[in-house]
Amino acid sequence: MRWKHFRNRSKVWTVPSIYAAAAIAAGILLPPLELRIWPGAAAGLSITSATAIYSTIAAGTIALTAIVFSLTFVMVQFSATAYSPRLVLWVARDPLIAHALGVFSATFLYAIAALAWIDRAGSNLVPRASAFTVMALLVASIGMFIGIIQRIALLQIQRMLTFTGDQGRRVIASLYPRPLAMATDEAVEALPGTAPTQVLIHHGRPRAVQSIDGAELLRLASHTHAVLEVAVAVGDTVMESTTLVRVFGGAHVIDEQLLLRTIERGEERTFDQDPKYAIRLLVDIAIRALSPAVNDPTTAVQALDQIGDLLLRLGRRRLEVGTFRDVGGVVRVTVPFPTWDDFLRLAFAEIGAYGATSVQVTRRLHALIGDLIALLPEERRPALHLWLRQLEHSVETHFATPDERAAAWVEDRQGLGVSRRRSAA
Repeated sequence: MRWKHFRNRSKVWTVPSIYAAAAIAAGILLPPLELRIWPGAAAGLSITSATAIYSTIAAGTIALTAIVFSLTFVMVQFSATAYSPRLVLWVARDPLIAHALGVFSATFLYAIAALAWIDRAGSNLVPRASAFTVMALLVASIGMFIGIIQRIALLQIQRMLTFTGDQGRRVIASLYPRPLAMATDEAVEALPGTAPTQVLIHHGRPRAVQSIDGAELLRLASHTHAVLEVAVAVGDTVMESTTLVRVFGGAHVIDEQLLLRTIERGEERTFDQDPKYAIRLLVDIAIRALSPAVNDPTTAVQALDQIGDLLLRLGRRRLEVGTFRDVGGVVRVTVPFPTWDDFLRLAFAEIGAYGATSVQVTRRLHALIGDLIALLPEERRPALHLWLRQLEHSVETHFATPDERAAAWVEDRQGLGVSRRRSAA
C-alpha cells in the first residue's frame, strides 16, 4: 500500500521525468551508435531543411506544453467550482496528462539533441534514425494533444457522473464480493471484556484513512493469538492521539510499525475500499446543483440515477464484511464498515433536505425508493419504507395545496417526464 500511495503522489512529476531522461539518453547515444553501425546513412534531408524542421518541432512542443498546462488548470478549476472540490484530485491525476507532458518534454529535448548531430564534424549528413525518431515523437505529441482535447469532454455533467458512478461500482464489486443470498447469520463474538493490552494511536497532522489491510491484520492477530479492534473506518479523518487499533490479549506486543502499515492514511479520501466516497461525490454534485445560486434540479436527478444504481448493487450484497476469523473460526479482527442504513442516510438525507421544494427531486426520489423496494430483498425494505414515509412527510410540509402535493408525489424516473402508477402487485 505504501508503494501505491507513493506512486499516486509522484506520478505527476515522475512520468515526465522518465520521458525526459529517456529522450536525453537517446539523443546522446542513438546518433553516434547509428553512425558507427551504418556509416554514411542519411535521412535524405538537406542540412538546412533538417535544421529548420528540428528547430520548429522543438519550439512547437514548448507551445503545446503551455497549452496543456492551461487546459489542466481549466479542468481543475471548472470541476472544483461546478461539481465538487473533492473531484479536483481525480481530474488532475489523470495519467493522460502526465504522459502528455512527458511526450512533449521528450520531443523537445530529443529535437534539441538531434540538432547537434546534423552535419557533425563536417560530415554533411543528417542521421536517418534521429530524423525518424523526431518525426515519431512529433506524431505522438499530436496524438497526445488530441487526447487532452477529448479529455475535456469528461467535464460534461453526465460523463462526470458516470465516471464517479463507475468508481463506486468498481469498489463495490471488489469490497463486497458475496451476494446477500449467500450471507450467513453468524453470531459475532463479543470483544474481550478486559482492557486492551496495546493501543495504537495516530501521531501527526490530520490524515484521511484511505484503506485498511484486513488480511495483514488477521495475519498479525493470528500470529500473536490476539484480537484486534480497528477503531477507525475508511474515510475517517484521524487527528493527533486518535486511537487506530486496540489489541486484546496476545502472546507478545505487536510491532507498531507493522500495525501502522495496515492502515493507509493520506491527504484526502480515495475510492479504494470506500463506496461511500463515490456516493458522497454524487451527493455533493446534486446539492450544489440544488443551491439557489445554481438552481439546476435536472442535474440532481441525473446524480440520483447513479446513486440509485449504487444503492441497488449495495442492497444485493452482503455488507457485513468487517469481521475477520482465523482458520479455526475465532474472531481475530473487527473493522467498522457502513451499514445499509448508513448508505441510505448518505444518499437521501441531504438531497431530500435541499431538494424538498423541487418537484423534480421529490418525484425522482419517490420513483427511486419505489424501484429499490421492488427490486431488493425483503430485509432491505424496512429502511426504504422509512425513507419513503419521510419523503411523504416532506412533501406534505413543503407543498401548500393538494394539487401541488399530488404532483410532487408522482413517481417519475425523469423527474418531470413520464408519470407512473406502481402496480399493487
